[in-house]
Amino acid sequence: MRPLPTLLTLALAAAFGGFTASAINAHLDNRAEAANASALLPTSAALPAAVAGQAVPSLAPMLEQAMPAVVSVNTKQVVRVRNPFFDDPFFRRLFPQVPQERINESLGSGVIIDAAKGLVLTNHHVIDNADDVRVTLADGRTERAEFIGSDPDTDIALIRIPAEKLTALPLGNSDQLRVGDFVVAIGNPFGFSQTVTSGIVSAVGRSGIRGLGYQNFIQTDASINPGNSGGALVNLSGQLVGINTASFNPQGSMAGNIGLGLAIPSNLARDVVEQLVTKGVVVRGTLGVETQNLTPQMASGLGLSETRGALITRVLADSGAATAGLKAGDVVLAINGQRVDNAQALHNYEGLSTVGRSVDLDVRRDGKPLQLKATLKEQPRAVSGDALDPRLGGATFADLPESLRQAGLNGVLVNDVARGSRAAQSGLASGDVILAASSGQFTDLASWRASFSPRPQQLVLNILRGNARGQLVMR
Repeated sequence: MRPLPTLLTLALAAAFGGFTASAINAHLDNRAEAANASALLPTSAALPAAVAGQAVPSLAPMLEQAMPAVVSVNTKQVVRVRNPFFDDPFFRRLFPQVPQERINESLGSGVIIDAAKGLVLTNHHVIDNADDVRVTLADGRTERAEFIGSDPDTDIALIRIPAEKLTALPLGNSDQLRVGDFVVAIGNPFGFSQTVTSGIVSAVGRSGIRGLGYQNFIQTDASINPGNSGGALVNLSGQLVGINTASFNPQGSMAGNIGLGLAIPSNLARDVVEQLVTKGVVVRGTLGVETQNLTPQMASGLGLSETRGALITRVLADSGAATAGLKAGDVVLAINGQRVDNAQALHNYEGLSTVGRSVDLDVRRDGKPLQLKATLKEQPRAVSGDALDPRLGGATFADLPESLRQAGLNGVLVNDVARGSRAAQSGLASGDVILAASSGQFTDLASWRASFSPRPQQLVLNILRGNARGQLVMR
């Protein structure tokens, strides 16, 4: 049996121990309830301590410098039409040859590249066939533009405005662009002037897009919509690295942007502008060859491990390719280190190169590697029919627009036919496309000219006129 003091101590300990436990449990319950209550209270956002008090990153300072150089381009074209109402014989007698006019208007964008001279860079398709071109500046001034020159095959045009106190964009080096670089598009989409969108470079060197000309596009996900054409694609330093020219949408360009925009590289634009300013036209270089794509059977027979490259089928006399030693049966796999996947890729590279440029060719001949160096010669712009064959007298011929080649056509364009000429009497008309002829095989203007040596006894042309095909016997 324990003494009385010991029993009293145990009793007090048990009593106060239970009280202490209860107090602790109550304290924990109160903390849990407070935590639950605080979770239901609204919270306020705050910058992390690392950036508090610092300036938030913004494109605004760069855009304040760049945006005044981007302009709106407004064009008008007067189209003469005839009202079907006046086709009725009765009304025709009352109102003989009543002309009617319709004015087509379009909107685009442009970029001032020389403030002192007032030079504005835009797309060819923005001003094509326009009777009146006006440029609206960022400060609201509107000036009538003077046409300097254009190049439909790269979709570049140069115009001039007589204005002072202009701001120009410096041209950047588009060859330095990398996939993932941030870019900003500035333009006039749907008539909303001075609109800015941003994104990244999605791809460089993009080609193989049907309906466009020579292709070496910058692809971007910065929104590009109708009206952005001719506008600026700038880097974060405010330099012009591209001219926005097209957006891809399976439902048509008016359906809006889906993140597939295309821009002409500034380095290509610079080369075209230099020729337009000095010559008024763009002169291109050519190797002087005809090519075709490889099939798996061809590749195997030529000793190639993969089906790619441009197969040389013909080397024109006195051409850069002939001087370099290129032969029919050779396969070009690369030019100046740039991969050549097919015949169109080689043709595209030629079209984007200047006369006199030296190129290194990576060739396979009989399955063995061969390195050749060639110099591009001037590509003829037009050929007179009188110089080819008397039966073509009065006609002039030119290479097909590159947009038609991208659509799959080969041949030559009838550029003009003089009224009453021998060619006209046989039925040849301006705008015809000659797809084939009894003179021999050809794919372009140079090989068309070469096909008349010797002259054929009978000259029959396969013609594409509009959407109709037919034959003409030239007499």
